Amino acid sequence: MNAPVEPMGRVRFVLVAPSHPGNIGAAARAIRTMGFRRLAVVAPREAQFRSHEQALAFATHAADVLQSATVHDTLAQALEGVRLSFAMTGYAREFGPPLEDLRGAAARAQAHLARDPGDVAFVFGAERNGLANEDVERCGACCAIAADAQAASLNLAQAVQVVAYECRLAMAGGVIAPRLTPFDDDAPASRERVEGMFAHLERALVGLGYLDPAQPKRLMSRLRRLLARARPSDAEVDILRGIAAAIIERRADRVGRKGGR
Repeated sequence: MNAPVEPMGRVRFVLVAPSHPGNIGAAARAIRTMGFRRLAVVAPREAQFRSHEQALAFATHAADVLQSATVHDTLAQALEGVRLSFAMTGYAREFGPPLEDLRGAAARAQAHLARDPGDVAFVFGAERNGLANEDVERCGACCAIAADAQAASLNLAQAVQVVAYECRLAMAGGVIAPRLTPFDDDAPASRERVEGMFAHLERALVGLGYLDPAQPKRLMSRLRRLLARARPSDAEVDILRGIAAAIIERRADRVGRKGGR
């Protein structure tokens, strides 16, 4: 018995009659960065796009998606097994499905994947003219990216990237956690260590003459508020204390030199 396919594996990005191999490679990269892998290409101008120099150059970190892209003679073949398909077009067609916004379409796709059989497809037209009317009519829904009306034309791969992002966002429940840096999981320093750091910094600022103990105003309170937002780790507390120690030591050296004259 075959294992069930994950929802992202049931989403197809279909390019109809793309002219430029570089756009196919860039589209592969666009969907791969959002966690998708299924790319279908209908009647490409360059039949050997998988090995084309531009396609490979633009498919950074997504060569596997490019190489596994399926090729079809017609859109009907590319949509086999699809139960929900969206024609990506910037305007409503006279005989095509009603036009809906991309975010709503992505939410509908996510709901379909959660409860209904069959795949979902987002269908993109050629770079110059977009989708033909008959291709739009073959899809069950019509979808537009909410671009500026005065400059609404997107590059093919850009459009694919926006759609892939919205699909990923919908599947994540509307929230995509940013990728952590190596420092994001550092635990904050203990209260005792932080208090020791503030005492050390205060001595350094007094030594510099920047903080007047007789009239401190709100300097240390503001500094506390600043560093509370930063939630310094043990290593970061050590750095700040090292800076304070260097200030105090340098100040002591200067005072000693003046006293020896």
